[in-house]
Amino acid sequence: MAAPATWRRLLSSAGSPAAAGAFTRLSDRLRRARDRRAGSSVLLLAPLLAEADPPRHVPRPAGPAGAPGSDGLCGFQWMAEHVPAFRVPGRRVHVLTSPDHFYQTMKARIKTARRRVVMASLYLGTGQLEQELVDCMEEALLRSQENLKVSILLDYTRGSRGRTNSRTMLLPLLRRFFSQMRVSLYHTPDLRGLLRLLVPQRFNETIGVQHIKVYLFDDSIIISGANLSDSYFTNRQDRYVLLENCSEVADFFSDLVDAVGDVSLQLQPDDSVTMMEGTVHPYHGDRQAFSAAARKRIMEVVNRAHVRQQLLEGGADDDTVVFPLVQMKPLGIQIDEQVTQRLLTDAGPDAAVFLTSGYFNLTQPYMRMVLGAGARFRILTAAPEVNGFFGAKGVAGAIPAAYTLIARQFYGQVCLQGQQGRVHLHEYHRSQWTFHAKGLWYYLQGQDRPCLTLIGSPNFGYRSVHRDLEAQIAIVTENAALQIQLQEEQQALYQRASEVSVATFERPERRVKLWVKLLTPLIKNFF
Repeated sequence: MAAPATWRRLLSSAGSPAAAGAFTRLSDRLRRARDRRAGSSVLLLAPLLAEADPPRHVPRPAGPAGAPGSDGLCGFQWMAEHVPAFRVPGRRVHVLTSPDHFYQTMKARIKTARRRVVMASLYLGTGQLEQELVDCMEEALLRSQENLKVSILLDYTRGSRGRTNSRTMLLPLLRRFFSQMRVSLYHTPDLRGLLRLLVPQRFNETIGVQHIKVYLFDDSIIISGANLSDSYFTNRQDRYVLLENCSEVADFFSDLVDAVGDVSLQLQPDDSVTMMEGTVHPYHGDRQAFSAAARKRIMEVVNRAHVRQQLLEGGADDDTVVFPLVQMKPLGIQIDEQVTQRLLTDAGPDAAVFLTSGYFNLTQPYMRMVLGAGARFRILTAAPEVNGFFGAKGVAGAIPAAYTLIARQFYGQVCLQGQQGRVHLHEYHRSQWTFHAKGLWYYLQGQDRPCLTLIGSPNFGYRSVHRDLEAQIAIVTENAALQIQLQEEQQALYQRASEVSVATFERPERRVKLWVKLLTPLIKNFF
């Protein structure tokens, strides 16, 4: 073990995602060579330091997309041809307005749950607020007399980091209610072999994570981009939508979390982890076999719901449609990418798109679509001081400057192409807060309220498209009250923003150091 220990010390001393990237690229090349010999490269990830080819276009039905129609889908009926379309009353969809609103709603819903609590997140924090969430689960499990089932899905690498971590937070509950509780820890198939041995714990999650954020209580569900950590409950701005008593949507996401859980490591009461019998191990087993089995299991959920929803008719007051969009490129699933591409490509001069990402790092295909579309775009991202990495130690502390560089390069393209009147870039500011909101709002011509929103975990960046497991929903609505909620949500975020100009990047505090400029192209696909 002397040699691996030496290499581990060398990599740890390098202490940067760039070093991890070098090993990742080596691993990718070895895997591609192996798969070429096997005669198949269907499930390979795109090369990590080069953008992948644009995804296949979703077939286009006749007629302009986004045009008002009588089908209740505002012209977005093409989505129903490819993903399940859940028709719900708009009055059951509620936009939550703050981190505390999100947190208090979760606590109240857990306490009153009777049949199921399903929580999917990157990780569970280790502070007092997180402990109160666990206490709520314990209270509900005690009261339920074994009728309540709790399923929690987290990422293995992030959930196992440090001596006190997500696993240690949940172990007491798991030991006490083992027959009623399941804790699944997803491990990316791309972190394996030499790469897994050498990449330090602090950086191993850059290879790929479980990033879905779903919080479900009986037949009600919160879709969000927020994790289960104290800052997301207090002063980290995100987005959250509650779908109340929408059993079909809740069933879908419960089944989706179960499917991902089935191909994940299962936490045991002694803090060990095991795979379910008959499943392929994510990093000991064959990578292609794991990805194929995982894709099959997850797409069974999507396809079954798709067929079922095509056979159902909506109720008289079902004025809103919810489309679940899943993106799991390491497993060969790219539904969200295809739908997002279609939305951006079809956004014509009659539309306005408000797009937000806490980490502005658009993929090259998305960037080309924004610059080439006819719609008006207003893009909102974090100012450096509200970036989650602001003030961090080591290389991570330079990440806000890297995002500044990426934003400057994007804005330079906007100016170079003379698009300043159509594409606007804004930065969110709020003292003592950080910014993590993501998604978009879509306005049709002549309408002052959005008819569509995307909300969930994707950030529109390379990681979301190529590395992580992601899920969001497209909500298409003709319900005026819900449209007003969405409009107020969008306006509240943008009211705290300032528009970027050339002068923004000329300020002394926005100067990017040379080493950050040199390093950013190497690491931009890891954050």
